Amino acid sequence: MNKLVYIGIVLTALNIVSGKVPAIEKQALIDLYHNTQGEYWKTTWDLSKNVSDWSGIELENERVVTIRLMNNNLSGEIPSSIGNLKNLRVLNLAFNAIGGTLPEAIVELKGLMVLRLAKNRLVGSIPENIGLLQNLVVFDLFSNGISGEIPEEISDLRKLKVISLSNNKITGVIPDALGTLKSLERIELGDNRITGAVPKALGKLSKLNMLVLSHNELTGRFPMEVFTIASLRVVQLQNNNFDKNHLRKNIPAKMDLALFEFDDIRDGIDKKGLYGPYSDRKVRMADTKFAEDHN
Repeated sequence: MNKLVYIGIVLTALNIVSGKVPAIEKQALIDLYHNTQGEYWKTTWDLSKNVSDWSGIELENERVVTIRLMNNNLSGEIPSSIGNLKNLRVLNLAFNAIGGTLPEAIVELKGLMVLRLAKNRLVGSIPENIGLLQNLVVFDLFSNGISGEIPEEISDLRKLKVISLSNNKITGVIPDALGTLKSLERIELGDNRITGAVPKALGKLSKLNMLVLSHNELTGRFPMEVFTIASLRVVQLQNNNFDKNHLRKNIPAKMDLALFEFDDIRDGIDKKGLYGPYSDRKVRMADTKFAEDHN
């Protein structure tokens, strides 16, 4: 074997063992550390050590693929250099005190599959070009201060299984485009300021098991097609302005649901279908909104 080739192989192996990553990626992590007050994290990083030793960081082929710093006392803002982590697949910074806006650079993470920023203090709107994250499976901004409308470009997220935007300040209507995302399993839009009618296209989401639209300003006739989805288990519609008479007259007498909540309409369904962990609100929130990452 050529001596130079051999030396190259040895050095590559040493780099993998030492957790060496490209300077631009390491700097993005250092920026995240400083921007979010890393010295005050519950579990902090020793910047003098290899990146592979930093808590919550996973590497693959000397590239950063995962950041998990959930419930770690992060504050400050997410730096725009986060966009330099081109191989990132999981970004989980949920349950912290991160403020500011969601940086536009987030859409440069083309391989991102899981984006969890729930229970922070983010403001501003969802980036218009969010559709560039075409590998996204989980999009979780639950309980922030996000405002503006849900962009139509969300229709480009063909792999999306979970969209969790409840407890924000989102306005506008529910985009018809949501009904084209055939992989969707959970839609959580409760506790916002969403108006208009619920698109009939949601009834075509054959994999949907959770639909949370409660505490909005939705109007009109709720599409009965939704109740024909075989996988549906949880529906929350209370505190809206739906046509109650239409719902009362047309809702199926028996539905295999773990939970159905709609003001005084609840008595209209078979209560034997109400069972399991979803019967308790606190348990429901813990089990559904912050489950382990979908990888």
